[in-house]
Parts: sequence; structure tokens; C-alpha cells
Amino acid sequence: MGGPSTSERIMRIDINHARHPEKAHRQDNPIQRKPDWIRVKAPNHPIYHETRELMRANGLVTVCEEAACPNIGECWSQRHATMMIMGDTCTRACSFCNVRTGMPEALETTEPARVADAVAKLGLRHVVITSVDRDDLADGGAAHFAAVIRATREAAPDTTIEVLTPDFLRKPGAMEIVTDARPDVFNHNLETVPRLYPTIRPGARYFQSLRLLSEVKARDPSIFTKSGLMLGLGETRTEIMQVMDDLRVADVDFLTLGQYLQPTVKHAAVAEFVTPDAFADYASLARAKGFLLVSATPLTRSSYHADQDFAALRTARAAKLSAEAQA
Repeated sequence: MGGPSTSERIMRIDINHARHPEKAHRQDNPIQRKPDWIRVKAPNHPIYHETRELMRANGLVTVCEEAACPNIGECWSQRHATMMIMGDTCTRACSFCNVRTGMPEALETTEPARVADAVAKLGLRHVVITSVDRDDLADGGAAHFAAVIRATREAAPDTTIEVLTPDFLRKPGAMEIVTDARPDVFNHNLETVPRLYPTIRPGARYFQSLRLLSEVKARDPSIFTKSGLMLGLGETRTEIMQVMDDLRVADVDFLTLGQYLQPTVKHAAVAEFVTPDAFADYASLARAKGFLLVSATPLTRSSYHADQDFAALRTARAAKLSAEAQA
């Protein structure tokens, strides 16, 4: 009584199997009731629907939808959408991620122009461009990222560009291709602490991700670097602090921390709902470690308020350089 009907359960199983075939055999992890501080309103703003229609008209995929982001209503109502290039199917099977898994289709040569057109029509001050993992491509999709950056620069020269890339594991030269296209921000998320990689991010390697961020900064120090973690997967405070230290050694400028939310019963279970006060404490610790900017709240996501954050990053760097010059 009050639970899903048999047809609803079958539909849920079919949808999960089609989207995440590699997770179909896993034992169900019941989805816990979210605390009050995580609940968001259903999207109903007129501009939300305008943004959605523009994405459809340009044949674009967004991580906002594919990853079931809780902030989609707020962001799209402000015409902020994170473009997900290279298709909607990922070659990896991270246990936290709601993006479809499988063998992707060939790259679409018209996609850079379509992304650029949408950015110009939305009038974005700042755009975030991310992608699925494309381990099937020789360069991991690096040249496609560069093409999107160049097209966007041409169509919307006043828009600043942030890329959120894969780790380019075993893709020599990929980092250089994307970095040399000169995005304003190069983001790559560590996602979790190294101890949890085998179960949460099995296709990735913690130190490869750190190396990527370090090498971007070494190649072009003018590019802001950024990374993020999900909390609530079973990590400890000590482990989080160690990751912060590792990121500072890699000279990462901006750290984001947000609450992991379980997309389906086949995904990793939430071990803990971290309180807003705990997030505030982590933010204080991170600022003390020297990050130029920290965003740490339960609803923080990589591209959440990215335009405002970019302005704050530039201000923080200018203040730091001024202080160093006067020292």
C-alpha cells in the first residue's frame, strides 16, 4: 500500500537496465529520504522552458539533465546550462554517475558550431563545457574540446570558457591540445578520496587526475585550475584534508565540495548526508590551505554559479598578486 505498482517497478528496472546495463546485476541500494536542507523546487520558470527548447533546437546534450542535477531549475531559469559534448554515452561505468554507459557513436563535426550558436543565443557571460569519457578515441576527444573552444570564441568573443574534462588516461598529448586552446578555466574532478576509487571511480586513477591538473598549470599558469569532490560516500575528514593538500601541491586554484546524491537504486549508496555546518567547516579549512576560491555546500556542483565564481576567481588572483608585489 502506497508503494510502486508492479508495472512501475518493471518500468524502473527496464529504464535502469537500458541506461546502465553494467549495473543491472547489482544488489539494490534503497534511496534514502533527503534531509530538508537538500530539497529543491520543481522547475517551472518560463525561462527554464526557453533554455530547454534552445538545447533541443540545437540538438545539444547537457550534463544538467544527463546527471540529474538538483540545481537544473535554478540554473536554467537564469539561462545557465552546462554543455555535454561528444554524445550522451560514456565508455566508463562510475558507480556514482547517472550518465548512460556503453559504446558511443561517432563524433558529430557540426557540434562545435551548434554549441557556439547556443552560447551566443543564451548571451552567456561564462559557459561550462564538459563531456562523457571517450576512451574509444585516440585522443580521448581532446581535439573536439579544442574545436568547441575555438568555435565558441568566434561566436561569443566576450564569453569566458570553462572546460570540465575527462582524465585523458593513456591519451598522450591530449592535455596539451585542450590547454593550448586556452580555456579560461580547466576543471577536472577528483570526485572522491583515493581509497574509494576502486568502487566509486573504477576506470580512473587518482594520481593520473592529480597529474593532469598539475601539468595544465605548469603548461599555462594563466589558466585557472579547478577540481571537486562529492561528500557522503564514506570518506573520512582526514582523507578529505589529504586530498585538499594534494590539490594544493598541484597548484589547483578552486575547490568545490558537494553532497553525493544517489541517482538510482543501482548506484552507490549514500553513506552520510553531510550537514551544512560540516560543509562550512571544510570550506574554512580549504581556504586556510590556500585555495583562491572554495565552494562547499550540500548543493554545490562543478558548474553551479560558475559565472559568479569565475568573477570571484579573477578578483582573488588580482588581490593575491597585489599582496605578493607589496611583500
